[in-house]
Amino acid sequence: MRLDQQKINQVNDQTLSEHRESFDHLSKVLGRKDVDANSIIGKLKEFQVAIPSWALGTGGTRFGRFSGGGEPGTLEDKISDVGLLHQLSQSAGSISLHIPWDIPEDVEAIKQLADSYGLLFDAVNSNTFQDQPDQKLSYKFGSLCHVDKAVRQQAIDHNLEVVKYGEALGSKSLTVWLADGSSFPGQLNFKKAFQRTLESLQAIYAGMPSDWKMFVEYKPYEPNFYSTVIQDWGSSHMLADKLGERAFSLVDLGHHLPNTNIEQIVATLMMVGKLGGFHFNDSKYGDDDVTVGSLKPYQLFLIFNELVDGMEDPTSNNPYPAWMIDASHNLKDPLEDLLQSLEAIKIAYAQAMLVDRAALEEARENNDPTLAQEILQAAYRTDVRPLLAQARLQAGGALDPIGTFRRLNVRKELIAARGAKTVSTGL
Repeated sequence: MRLDQQKINQVNDQTLSEHRESFDHLSKVLGRKDVDANSIIGKLKEFQVAIPSWALGTGGTRFGRFSGGGEPGTLEDKISDVGLLHQLSQSAGSISLHIPWDIPEDVEAIKQLADSYGLLFDAVNSNTFQDQPDQKLSYKFGSLCHVDKAVRQQAIDHNLEVVKYGEALGSKSLTVWLADGSSFPGQLNFKKAFQRTLESLQAIYAGMPSDWKMFVEYKPYEPNFYSTVIQDWGSSHMLADKLGERAFSLVDLGHHLPNTNIEQIVATLMMVGKLGGFHFNDSKYGDDDVTVGSLKPYQLFLIFNELVDGMEDPTSNNPYPAWMIDASHNLKDPLEDLLQSLEAIKIAYAQAMLVDRAALEEARENNDPTLAQEILQAAYRTDVRPLLAQARLQAGGALDPIGTFRRLNVRKELIAARGAKTVSTGL
């Protein structure tokens, strides 16, 4: 589905005067602090977040799943939905595929379709946490760490197959997340499991194109109850470090124990040049995968404060991180949820760019925690939404993406085209 640009402009016109008033006021406030609003807007326009193909339909729990209708049933539909998100937000310029959920049957046609929406293909994702109908060997007791070499080879071959699909589409990175672990004490030899995982990853790494990156994701719990093989950022970094210079840790905001200082992890990984990317979501208890910034917006800001500090550090050798949303939309319209997440991410990014870094560093050097807090919270409490709206307006997007989505009855149109009972493929 493609939105008529004229209709987006017409909706924009309804609030354009109010927006200009808000933007002009904020520009003057920032100008008095020697902050160039246009410079921030330029960076906001460049900042793009990948949308995963599996996040475009209604999620669920082990108790149930309640479709909202009009969900994308094919890869083509999913690309269309990401194109719609990008048209409204001007921030969703790529799609991340999960194989085998989204295997392109006609690669050239899929590439042309994505290009027609102005989309690129972000990291491809392998799946060794589920058994597929035509799969010879089971991953019930692990994949890359399995005691059976044949199972490990099957998982290695799958990852290399995923790389081939990604290479054909123009992707440049592979994300590996493993469910491997144990549910009972004594079930797994920790050292052997980690060593087998490393050897399996080395085989995959050796089979990737020389210009590809590997992102090693970690998670301290689930689906196993006792242990996971890659349980934290330290184990992820150990693997990435041993694999080579094109391997990096990937941080999923939901993959941490309660009260983990994620911003400190970010700073440390960037310091050693091993932060590969992010999966954005939010959580209350565990890997809840709820809307980005809906629960812990200040933590999100603090994370971006470290990200901006690292990205602006001329001595840093950390590559530009890959950004992706990884959330599950159980109650909301998935597209509205993704639009909210995109907004929250860019709000935190814009706020982090407002931090007076020279003053903050001086406060630190003077051991002045009170002033340091004041500096951070002054940036965090600034309403930067007019900057985001101006960036979208300049790029041809919607001043109010969710308001425009609703005024143009997008979900109603999708239900009319796809049906009220459709269920998206994947999770």
